[in-house]
Amino acid sequence: MGQVRHFLTLSDLSKPELYALIVRAIELKAMQKRRENYEPFKNYVLAMVFEKSSTRTRISFETGMAQLGGHAIFLSPRDAQFGRGEPLEDTARVLSEMVDAVMVRTFDHQSIETFAQYSRIPVINALTDDYHPCQLLADMQTYHEVRGDIKGKTVTWVGDGNNMCNSYINAAVQFDFNLNIACPEGFEPMQSLLEIAGDRVQIIRDPQDAVRGASLVTTDVWASMGQEEEQKLRLEKFKGYQVSPDLMDLAEKDAIFLHCLPAHRGEEISQDMLDDPRSFAFPQAGNRLHAQKALLEFLFNNSNQ
Repeated sequence: MGQVRHFLTLSDLSKPELYALIVRAIELKAMQKRRENYEPFKNYVLAMVFEKSSTRTRISFETGMAQLGGHAIFLSPRDAQFGRGEPLEDTARVLSEMVDAVMVRTFDHQSIETFAQYSRIPVINALTDDYHPCQLLADMQTYHEVRGDIKGKTVTWVGDGNNMCNSYINAAVQFDFNLNIACPEGFEPMQSLLEIAGDRVQIIRDPQDAVRGASLVTTDVWASMGQEEEQKLRLEKFKGYQVSPDLMDLAEKDAIFLHCLPAHRGEEISQDMLDDPRSFAFPQAGNRLHAQKALLEFLFNNSNQ
């Protein structure tokens, strides 16, 4: 047993560990579909700290823990004064005494890094302003299930260079694919990540050029939580960055479309995009459950608690 393992970004796991995690997620999914009883973590408890709300994140983690034989405690912004009222360091130490892992969905990425530093149990990033690594596990699982290994393929991100886009850059490095990012000027992802990724990632302003040769096309809402007041400005800036079946026609013949949801039909996607046969957004949402079960299993088995 080594030291405690955390999952704050995709870079916290090695390439072989991530690949094994995706394969394991697919196995766990098959076991669940067969209604096989697999409860290795009886009496394990996951604390779920939410400063930002989410349907998929709460349901997938809570269901996952129940299916693994454990239990999850939901802490809303009212229940957990994350970094307010009690220093993060103290909260991390207290939770380390009581539960087996902590999932945090918050704003500032620095907060979760500080929290992990003082935690003696695994800490999982369920979304910060900078990264959304759990979603990427589900995305990579979905592609693997329907098209096989993503290594060497081209992926196109269309839209805002947000936390999802940042995590796609990490994924390009960790899963060995090329990434085209189509975003308007002023909405680029983190420069430091682009520098690490090097020529594996390129910014192409025109979405039509960016999707040519792509095996996977993906996007996200143009205004994330907390940016609603910029909505009007963003609608203006992102004109022409909508993903539609017509845009998908320019990608590879067997390309698939993914969206982390919730989606704003008529904005980042056309009204009919989620109903297109190339869209796997709903199985992708379901895969949050299986990928996170594989992640929990990995963290519990590889952390010295």
